[in-house]
Amino acid sequence: MGVATVWLIAKALGRRGAALARPLLIIQFLLLICVLALSVIFNPAASRHGLMAVIVAMLAVAAMACQFALLRLAVPGAPSTAVMTGNLTNTVLSLMDMLSPTRPLTEGIDKHLKKTLQVLVGFFVGCVAGAAAVSFLEAWAWSIPVALAGLAVLLS
Repeated sequence: MGVATVWLIAKALGRRGAALARPLLIIQFLLLICVLALSVIFNPAASRHGLMAVIVAMLAVAAMACQFALLRLAVPGAPSTAVMTGNLTNTVLSLMDMLSPTRPLTEGIDKHLKKTLQVLVGFFVGCVAGAAAVSFLEAWAWSIPVALAGLAVLLS
C-alpha cells in the first residue's frame, strides 16, 4: 500500500525521474518525523504488541516503502537499499569471480562489485550506528534518520 501510495502521489505531481526526488524525500522525511514523535511520546517499545507499536511500525514501513519507490522512480538503475540479500549475493559472487583464476561465471564483475559493495558497507555501518543509537538514545534514536532525511531534502 505504501509503494502504491507513493506511485499515486508521483502520478498526481506529474513529475518523472529526478524531478520526483525532492517531493518523495519530503514525504519520507515527514513519515520519519511522525515515527520519532510517536516513539518519544508513547514509547511503543514498552508495549510491543499494543496499538501504538503497530501504528509506529507501519509508519516506519511506509517510510521504507517511500525510499524504495523513490529509488525506482527517481533514480532508476541505482542499487536497491531495501533488499540487502540481493546486494550481498551480488557482492559475494563478484568477489568469488574476481578471486577465481579461471573464467568468471558472471559478466561485468567490476561493475557489479563497485555498485553493490558501497551499498553493503553503508548498510553495515548503518546497522552498527543504529544499534548504538538505540542503546544510548532509546526512542530518540529516530532523530538520526530524521536528521539524515532532512539533510537529503536540503541537498536535493
